[in-house]
Order: sequence, then C-alpha cells, then structure tokens
Amino acid sequence: MSNFDPNAILRGAQLTLVGAHRALQNPGLFTSNHYRQAALAVAAGLAIRLIIAIPIVGVRVLLWFLSLFINLGAAHWDNEVVEGLNFLEHSVLQVPFFLMSLMRYITPTLDEMFMDSLHWVDQTYIQKHKSDNPQNLRSMYYPNLRMYSAHGDTNSMKGPKDAIIAFLIRYGRRAGISLAVYVLSYLPYVGRFVLPAASFYTFNKAVGPKPAAIIFGSSIFLPRRYLVMFLQSYFSSRSLMRELLEPYFSRIRYTKEQKKLWFRDREGVLFGFGVGFFILVKIPLVGVLIYGIAEASTAYLITKITEPPPPPAEVEKYKESQVRWKNKHEFLNLPLERLDAQDVDTSGQTQSRAPKELSGKKFT
Repeated sequence: MSNFDPNAILRGAQLTLVGAHRALQNPGLFTSNHYRQAALAVAAGLAIRLIIAIPIVGVRVLLWFLSLFINLGAAHWDNEVVEGLNFLEHSVLQVPFFLMSLMRYITPTLDEMFMDSLHWVDQTYIQKHKSDNPQNLRSMYYPNLRMYSAHGDTNSMKGPKDAIIAFLIRYGRRAGISLAVYVLSYLPYVGRFVLPAASFYTFNKAVGPKPAAIIFGSSIFLPRRYLVMFLQSYFSSRSLMRELLEPYFSRIRYTKEQKKLWFRDREGVLFGFGVGFFILVKIPLVGVLIYGIAEASTAYLITKITEPPPPPAEVEKYKESQVRWKNKHEFLNLPLERLDAQDVDTSGQTQSRAPKELSGKKFT
C-alpha cells in the first residue's frame, strides 16, 4: 500500500493541476505552429467523434428500416441496442482514447511539445530560484535530455510502421481482455462475480490483498455498468500515463524489468496524475487539446519524480539509480505551495549547475 496510498494519489492529482498551470504559462505553446496543431487537434477530435458514431448511425438506420415492416413502437430493445453499442465503444473498448493515443505515432507534435515544455520548466525553475545560491540549485533536465535520440538506440531503431503495429497489438490485447471479461459477466450464476473477481485480481497486485478484498466485497453490489466504468478508468489512466511518458522513455531506454520497477515505485502518484487527465480527455472535441496539455504537463511531472539525466555516456548508471524514487517520502509530505522546494540541493553537492545558456538569461 506504500506505493499506492491516498496521499500519493492526492499528490498526483495536485500535480495534474500545477503541471497544467505551468504548461499553460509557456508562451511557446501559443506559436503559429502550435496554433496550426491545435486546429488539427480540433479537426481530429471531430473526426474521432464521427468515426465512432458510424456504427451507432448504422444501427439506427437499420432499425428505422426494420420499423417499416415491424412495429417497434411497443418494444424497447432497439433503444437498448443503441445504448449498449454506445457504452461498449466508450466504456469497454475506449475507442476515442485509442484514436487519440494513435496520433502520437502519426505526428511528432506531442514529443516536441514535451521537450518544449521541459525547456520551459527549466527556465521557470531558474527564475523562481534566482535569489538562491547557484551552488544549491539542481541540474537542468532539457540540455542533457535533448542529446538523446528520440528513438533510443539508432542501431535498432524501429520505423513508424513498426511502432504503430506494436501499439495496435498492445491495444488489441487490452481490448480483447476487456471485451472477454464484459461478455463473461453476463453468464448465468457466476457472471455477477466475474467483474468483482477482475477488480480483486487487478488491485491485489497494486494495493495488497486487504484493500483489494474490500473493493471485491463492495463491487458485488455495484451495477455492472458502474463497475466496468471504474475498472476501465483505472486501466485507461495507467495506459494514458504510459503514453504521456513515452517521450522520456524513448530517450532513456530502461530494460523491461527496470521500467516495471520504475512504474511500481511511483504508481500512486502516476495514477493520481493520469486519472485527472483521463477524465478531462473524455470531454468531446476538446479532449484532443487536453491530451496535448497533458503531454506538456508531464514534463513538469518528470522533474518531480526523477533526477536530471546525465549525458548519454553515463546513462547506464543513471538508469540503475532511478529505478527507486529516492526523495519520494520527502516530496509526498511537502505542502502544496512548496512543491519546488524539493528541487533545491541543500547538500551543496550538485554535480552540474544551471548551464550558462539558462543561468545568464532573464526570464519574464
């Protein structure tokens, strides 16, 4: 429960708001290029809404055609079919979220937005601590991270087609499991226990057997629809968080086991951060824009849960040191107004201070 306690989740939700506020202060988000991307995002959001509406419209047309020959006035199954399809697309298969996540592999805009925002976070940090002793300031994140290839090891670099296929396989696996669990929940006698059992299995690994047992016991009495929405919100917020962190992990290439431990040690904060944006991303049309703000906010999050990266030649030692979140307890216990205080190296042993390109500037 130490990695998934309520305090960690609350701090993650706070970082959602603080990170979004910090990202929106960046004047670089409002350049002509980003205006064009914003317009494309709105258009993409509209296209997404139209794509997922096609099956619903098709069913309505089919029902209208059947009504010419069959009296459907006294029947209610036609409305139930339409509502069921709508629920299946939005809450079971998460089609809008899937299409927004797919955009990352089509255009590099989100990766660029992450790096631009990380640069802005460094600049803002220098401005906020300009009166402090420079020897006590943390190192910068952006100058070293931009030295890494966005595709990791260029010798084994995968093309966009391979990345898209890998993403489709991951989504297809998750969607298949979700659909199978949802269908099994309609089985007679045992069906009512399928979703509670799935919730117990899921949360047992995250929070332990006792809290998971409480969730299992309470979920037996919840309607199927709300339980599905609860489970999918949990899984989708985790998926969203992994997608938002992709610009960092595409440069700092942890091993599979290192990455698993990295996420586990920070899962409470990551869940609180991800679920806040997941709720906002589901807003029709503007959800795509909020996805971009979430990516920009993730740059701020990285500076709170990791240490500044070294030059690429020293990355192996860095990865080993970052698997565990060193200042977790100190950061989680900070008052909200002092979130940036943990960035100050009070020991005076900072390896590299703010680079000249930043420390000599005046930021407004």
